[in-house]
Amino acid sequence: MEKFFGAVQNMFKIPELRKRILFTLGLLAVYRFGAHVQAPGINPAQLERVWGEVAGTLLGVLDLFSGGNFRTISVFALGVTPYITASIIMQLLPVLSPAMKKIQEEGEVGRQKMNQWTRYSTVVLCAVQTFFVSTWLTRNNIIPGTWWATAMIVVTLTTGTIFVMWLGEQITERGVGNGISLLIFAGIVIGLPRGIAQISDRVGTGDATQVFGVIFLIVVLVALIALIVYVESARRNIAVSYASRRVGNQTFRGQETSLPLKINMGGVIPVIFASSVLAMPQTLFSAFPADPNQPNSAWSSIYKFFQQFHGGDPWYELVFLSLIVVFTFFYITIIFNTDEVADNLRKHGGFIAGIRPGAPTAEYLNAILTRLTTVGAIYLAFVAFVPQLLLSGFKVGRLPWIGESASNFFAATPGLNWIQDGLGYQFYFGGTSLLILVGVAMDTVAQIEAQLVMRNYEGFLGSGSRLRGRRS
Repeated sequence: MEKFFGAVQNMFKIPELRKRILFTLGLLAVYRFGAHVQAPGINPAQLERVWGEVAGTLLGVLDLFSGGNFRTISVFALGVTPYITASIIMQLLPVLSPAMKKIQEEGEVGRQKMNQWTRYSTVVLCAVQTFFVSTWLTRNNIIPGTWWATAMIVVTLTTGTIFVMWLGEQITERGVGNGISLLIFAGIVIGLPRGIAQISDRVGTGDATQVFGVIFLIVVLVALIALIVYVESARRNIAVSYASRRVGNQTFRGQETSLPLKINMGGVIPVIFASSVLAMPQTLFSAFPADPNQPNSAWSSIYKFFQQFHGGDPWYELVFLSLIVVFTFFYITIIFNTDEVADNLRKHGGFIAGIRPGAPTAEYLNAILTRLTTVGAIYLAFVAFVPQLLLSGFKVGRLPWIGESASNFFAATPGLNWIQDGLGYQFYFGGTSLLILVGVAMDTVAQIEAQLVMRNYEGFLGSGSRLRGRRS
């Protein structure tokens, strides 16, 4: 700990690093200030009532990435969600369009073009999303049903999102860490005091069961954080050799290097995809509820099923975990093309010992990547499921054949009755939040430590040790 606090002191001894850290903290403060500025025309009482009915829908996922701004419909209500969506779309386009692929391969010029198109796409997506948000607000009597109120919501929220996007880019360019990730990080961290207050209230009751539950929750969360740190920093290094080559009158000797492959190359994106897809039915049914006068209609039957289709339901968890695995393989296939990597190695004279260049190298990399992705998908599903089990429980009674007997067993067994209903905490601290918090913290601390080591200061772990972020 002494070395850690010494590194913190050294951070503020370097003028440039101190300026970057203060600049980052200042813009994060501006972002949090905007969370308390509500959009014009909002009825707060009606909004709070409606939000209690739709918190588990896609709007709840949107609120997570807006840092709680969507719950109050602040000027930053959409947060960075449109920018993230636009970025994902721009990552997918080169796979589908040869023209976009060619632009992506133009180096720095191509990167600038892609970034500019991402900004334009963000504005378009934001305008469309804010229109639907204003329609939802009007339908639930949260804003007046006039064209002026709708226009004010669209203009205000779109402008707020553009400003948030600018804040994130400024932090990335002139501050420390990835700006967009830090904005999401700040939005999640702001909810931790509420969770700590709930835990303190439970412990304050003096009930032994409550105290044991709190201790169990803390132990599991610490273990999950340790697992996330370990897996996110893990690498599978593939030894790559480069043959000697002659360029003009100069001869470059061969060298040995490595190609690092992460266990979890998809990051938190597969979990976000799965959560968004599963939240769509709840969003649809909240917009078009069943007619109570027709309880036997097909729509009413489907509506009743999806009323129970949420966190804790066995069918929901099965589909949720399956989607995480599917999206993990899908996303990694897009962002890491083994054929391109093998072709680039061949063009630069690189080869893997015992593997012929070209197609055999691509097959070898694909086999390794498949094994790593399998482990990474299981890890993501585990991290996403465990916090949800603690908070929402697992409704074993809905399981076929064994549901009733299993439900009776857990209900009658002391110490296991929480499995069906969870620990009863109302704050959201799921696997997605943990992945974002730990991952962003690792990346930011690793970047700060690199700045310290570059200026001959010891890092957070002292000399001879280096922290490694997800992107290292």
